[in-house]
Amino acid sequence: MFKRITSFWRSESGFSIVEQMFTLGVLATVAAIAVPALTNTVSGQLLGIDVRNVEREMQLARLAAVSTNRPIRVRFNCPTAGYYRRVELIGSVDNPDTGDDADGQGAHRCSLSYYPYPAADKDPLTRPNNDGPLQQLNSKVTFTSVTTLEFWPNGTVHIPNSTPGPVSWQPVGVNPVNIVLSKGGTTKLISVNSLGKMQLQ
Repeated sequence: MFKRITSFWRSESGFSIVEQMFTLGVLATVAAIAVPALTNTVSGQLLGIDVRNVEREMQLARLAAVSTNRPIRVRFNCPTAGYYRRVELIGSVDNPDTGDDADGQGAHRCSLSYYPYPAADKDPLTRPNNDGPLQQLNSKVTFTSVTTLEFWPNGTVHIPNSTPGPVSWQPVGVNPVNIVLSKGGTTKLISVNSLGKMQLQ
């Protein structure tokens, strides 16, 4: 009799329906816990890749400024949101905010239609010769805090002057400049001090 009852719930060659349902319930619970953690990990990795790419582009801008003896800017959200580009100052260092160097002309200055990469010629008498390619963030990553950076031939970094006056660009002060990138609720930043040293945080 006992053998007949147990054989109703369990086959001799496998698992009972109750055991299978219990196993599926445990697997579903583990998956429900693991999937958000895995999604956050992948999200953080994509953000980290973009942060390193932006930092590399700024390092290349600093290197280009030192090696070519020309100021090189890194413009963000240029020509549109999510894009960035390193561009050579094409005007005079004494008047760096005229023509296409002006902040209001950033989208024009970053456009590959007007300033292709690589440059049409390498004639040192014509500029620009040291623009970089147009870069784009991952579609889910955004710049949430940026300012145009200008790297000088001595390696220092300058930013637009926030107060009206004769000097349009000022050196980064005691507090470093932070370039902040976000993806969802996660943010990472690149800190740049006055000497052009960068730190990922």
